[in-house]
Amino acid sequence: MTGKDKETVTTKKVTVTTSDNVSSSSEESSSEEESNDRFNDPATDLPADYWQIQKLVKYLKAGNQTATVIALCALRDHPIDQEVCQLALRDVGGLEVLLNILETNDVRCKIGSLKVLKVISSHPEVRRSIASLGGLETLVTLFSSPSNQLKALASETIANVAQFRWARRIVRKSGGVPKLVDLLDVDKTILMEPMEKLTTKQREKLEVALGGALALWSLAKARKVKECIRQAGGITLLARLLQSVHTELLISVMGIIQMCASEESYRLAIREEGMTRNLLDHLHKDNIKLQIHCAYAIFQCAEDRDVRRMVRELGGLERLTQMLQLPAAKQDLSITISATGALWKCAVDPLNTKRLNGLGIVDMLVPLLNNENEQILVNTAGCLGACAQLEEARTAIKNASGIRPLVHLLTETNTALLVNVAHAIGACAVDPESMMTIDALDGVRLLWSLLKNPCYQVQAAAAWAICPCIQNAQDAGEMVRSFVGGLELIVGLLRSPDPEVLAAICNAISEIAKDEENLAVITDHGVVPQLASLTGTDNDRVRQYLAKAIACCCQWGQNRLQFGKQKAVAPLVRYLASREPLVHRPTALALFQLSREPRNCITLHEFQAVGPLLAMCGSDDQQLQEHAAGCLRNIRLLASAVHQQQVDNRLTAAARADSPTTDGTERPASRPGSKRQ
Repeated sequence: MTGKDKETVTTKKVTVTTSDNVSSSSEESSSEEESNDRFNDPATDLPADYWQIQKLVKYLKAGNQTATVIALCALRDHPIDQEVCQLALRDVGGLEVLLNILETNDVRCKIGSLKVLKVISSHPEVRRSIASLGGLETLVTLFSSPSNQLKALASETIANVAQFRWARRIVRKSGGVPKLVDLLDVDKTILMEPMEKLTTKQREKLEVALGGALALWSLAKARKVKECIRQAGGITLLARLLQSVHTELLISVMGIIQMCASEESYRLAIREEGMTRNLLDHLHKDNIKLQIHCAYAIFQCAEDRDVRRMVRELGGLERLTQMLQLPAAKQDLSITISATGALWKCAVDPLNTKRLNGLGIVDMLVPLLNNENEQILVNTAGCLGACAQLEEARTAIKNASGIRPLVHLLTETNTALLVNVAHAIGACAVDPESMMTIDALDGVRLLWSLLKNPCYQVQAAAAWAICPCIQNAQDAGEMVRSFVGGLELIVGLLRSPDPEVLAAICNAISEIAKDEENLAVITDHGVVPQLASLTGTDNDRVRQYLAKAIACCCQWGQNRLQFGKQKAVAPLVRYLASREPLVHRPTALALFQLSREPRNCITLHEFQAVGPLLAMCGSDDQQLQEHAAGCLRNIRLLASAVHQQQVDNRLTAAARADSPTTDGTERPASRPGSKRQ
């Protein structure tokens, strides 16, 4: 190169600190690519392309503009999409040269360099080298170029490089995210016209938008990038792009949405922008890749109740079940993963569950429990657990022999899988026949062992599942006692800091305490002081099951008195003022049981429990009425007994005053001011 455009091609030196490799709490982790440097081994036989590339890099370093363009064209004639050529460029310093060319003023050289970089950046080691050499910052500066081709190629290269969190952080800090969002601003006419009707300039604009969408798709794995996209006005642009007729652009846009929809703010914006209907419209298109990404997006968005309703009303459930039956689903796991994930989230709605059961979803899902892919297992177990809330689905699971594979999955280590499987087994345990199968397969013991899992979610799910197992087992008391150390473990979990674990364990204790022998055992293990120590909680979900557990534990020995001594009565009175109606019934039951101990009645009266209890006597809940009335009756009986005792004491004192002394003389009248009245 000569004159003003002449550039000295030198190796860029970039210092990379070790902190760049440390995962940040603000960015989602991604799979880190493993190094593959086998081509650096001198003993390896290298193909001829390796040496040809070395020669071409020399021309790139020493040639003028014309020679550089020719060398770049020659590079593209080589199979640079193959690993040997990609690593050859890296090993001989070709990456430094290609990146330095991007800083020249010659557009043709820049375009040629980007076309090579876009292809070779598919290799993990090349990606890291580009990032460490400062290539991402250079690529971001190209978005200010007037050339649409440069913008498109630069964004596509960033899409390849930004596969690891360090690269995503560099692009974000370089101000690349708002610039990429600006690339999505395409005229609606271009989006709605078929490709063959677009002019050359319009096609270039479309290519720019496609490149920007691809780059944002890769970057959107990071939480901070999602926020940058939202602040840059990306949601409105994404809503416009969803109306496009260009499938390739739609796939990229759908990828961004499926990444960003994990944030609640995005789900709200998606609903407000009316994007849900577009998602479902694209789900019905013939392009399977587009269907997959639509299903992934629904998986994220279906956390919202309105989205679940729209999926049902617009035929989304039928389409998702059809995806499971596609012949291609056996080879392409992403079809099954996306469809089962969306179905799982949608099945949370009871109306959706009923529709899915009518579509025979159980018969489609049970065979997937033998799949080797963990994500498929997680989604399938989650969907079965949601569907099993209905009796017809529980029967279908039993008839399809789904209990055995579910129980076998309790031995896995994936925490998300264990949570979903535990919920599914707990739902199936409501059926007595299914419960017999679970017990015969040692399923209850496996659930109990999950209480030792370090993950709080697994502990809570296992405890919730144990409750229906105890309720429907033929000899629940003996079954529970057969688990060595099981009752001690349950009581010990009352020290858990997790509210969901505490609620589940309290519910399990209320079921265990229905057996007198087991109640005696957990009392010996100190269940009373443990429950009493939790009564100060403000969590209504914990309060609901804690009150239930206290009520059940009052049935043994001196437990009522001990709860009073542990100062558990007064905090329970405050539960009556809770805004959560589900707290009131178990609280009234607990107070009714505690009020059978006279000393507790005194505490109830002192802390003004009578007023709230009187109000609850007028409740529409009959059981709540009975418990509140029973508690008031016990308080009143104590008050009556105390009043009667006082009357009896006064009558006795008066009788003694009127009776003659032992010597036959009358007792002297009490003097005014004396102690005796």
